[in-house]
Amino acid sequence: IIPSLLSQEADIAVAPLTVTSAREEVVSFTTPFLQTGIGILLRKDTVSQEMSFFHFLSPFSKETWTGLLFAYLLTCFCLFLVARLSPCEWNEPKSEENHFTFLNSLWFGAGALALQAGVTPRPQALSVRVIAVVWWLFTLALLAAYIANFTALLSSGSEQLPIQTFEDLVKQRNLEFGTLEGSSTFYFFKNSKNPIHQMIYEYMEKRREHVLVKTYQEAVQRVMESNYAFIGESISQDLAAARHCNLIRAPEVIGARGFGIATTQASPWTKPLSIAVLKLRELGDLDYLRNKWWESSCLRQSRDRWRPLEAPALGGLFLALGIGLALGVIAAVAELSHSSRHAAGHAKKSCCSVFIEEICTRLRIKENTRPSQEPSGKANA
Repeated sequence: IIPSLLSQEADIAVAPLTVTSAREEVVSFTTPFLQTGIGILLRKDTVSQEMSFFHFLSPFSKETWTGLLFAYLLTCFCLFLVARLSPCEWNEPKSEENHFTFLNSLWFGAGALALQAGVTPRPQALSVRVIAVVWWLFTLALLAAYIANFTALLSSGSEQLPIQTFEDLVKQRNLEFGTLEGSSTFYFFKNSKNPIHQMIYEYMEKRREHVLVKTYQEAVQRVMESNYAFIGESISQDLAAARHCNLIRAPEVIGARGFGIATTQASPWTKPLSIAVLKLRELGDLDYLRNKWWESSCLRQSRDRWRPLEAPALGGLFLALGIGLALGVIAAVAELSHSSRHAAGHAKKSCCSVFIEEICTRLRIKENTRPSQEPSGKANA
């Protein structure tokens, strides 16, 4: 195409021509009408990945699992703390005993995760019941989200591609890879100083006759029929993936660039065409055309592709759990305050001093039993 412009056989070249500095020196380009980059076109069955041993962890992201572990430990600690603070959770009158040790609290929380209704110990105080109910609701919603996402994962078959980046492409040995011979993509890798890009160029240069293709159609056909990965313009690869559902483009895109209309140097058509491109962009016509011709059921499936649930998606659930834990702690403090007020009346002490003594006593106890606070009259008798 470029030689046709140089020999003045053509005045305008409308094609997927990337705007590069080398081409700009010999021809003129309009404002880019499409933005693109360099991507990797693959056939899905050549990069299928078997399910890993820990595939059952896939429905949630690592951050979500970390947040769940933190929520579990925090809830169990709050159960343990509230059970010690609340006087309603201690058995009386002979000896005050508390069944919510820290280990029992861990067991209670784990039982709720497994939806085991008969897990002991059973909460007696209102404050402990508040935390237990909130944790049960949290667990129920979390399990529902896990089951729904795991079902979607198994039905979609959208395992993560093993070839995500150009570095992954270089490291693998199952696929040949190449690009269009003499294209801007080829010279991009040739001139790049990036070590990975240099390895790609050296591979293509050594196997030039086997991996470089003449046309884009030949490249797509070779990807579909053999173990071959095509490196080229990402925008063209998206179009190929929209037309052929067994093709997919790897996520990484490098070398951002644009497609422009080429004209001869000093052509009177360059400026009017650039203005026309800008008007089409401002009116949204370019976006409309892009969505019209690139849209397909394959692209919809790609956009709706399964993804693990991230922590922000469950943020409301964790927030509700935090509010429930706070309410449980407040209720326990209120129960202890109410009990301290009655004890202060019998002991003829201030309510605050008795309240502080009770907190210190309950938090200082190493065992799970302590002598009951019997009235002095009973003790004398």
